[in-house]
Amino acid sequence: MTRDEILEEFRAADALLEGHFILSSGLRSSRYLQCARVLMDPKRGSRLAEALAAQIPADLRAQITAVVSPAMGGVIAGHEMARSLGVDAMFVERPTGTFELRRGFRLTSGQKVLMMEDVVTTGLSSREAIRAIEEAGGQVIAMASLVDRSGGNAVFDVPFFSLLQLDVPTYEPDALPPELAAIPAVKPGSRAAA
Repeated sequence: MTRDEILEEFRAADALLEGHFILSSGLRSSRYLQCARVLMDPKRGSRLAEALAAQIPADLRAQITAVVSPAMGGVIAGHEMARSLGVDAMFVERPTGTFELRRGFRLTSGQKVLMMEDVVTTGLSSREAIRAIEEAGGQVIAMASLVDRSGGNAVFDVPFFSLLQLDVPTYEPDALPPELAAIPAVKPGSRAAA
């Protein structure tokens, strides 16, 4: 898929929002990608996951035996990626504030895992999820996301693949440009801002 085709998938799903948004990190932005909307259509989700899986080198893809994603945002993206790779899908969640595997999910010692996100902004929650996967015995050998909006600032100790890199400036709440400060802020995601 080309960048324009990928963006069209988001636009067709009304998933590309414009305004003043409070991100999970607490930073502010004028654009927000609501991946839950783009993943509402299973066929669209499947197309996007297959396009992303195709970016992962074949030798690395062949080593992956499970896809683990963080709940809630990454669950559908992770499931679609697992389907495209032909492996199991699991997720970590934060029942007490720290990611962990639950619901009977288990990883064998050294099991090779792809950690899958919907959107990466700072990479903080991704690194927390990777830590939880490794504490559960898995070996994260690659990281992927539908959208990388970190501007190249999210760095991981494993190869990182994203379907779409979207360079959208983010701002501290006390350092907003005037045009953004003039618009009421909304929190479009599912997690409280930091």
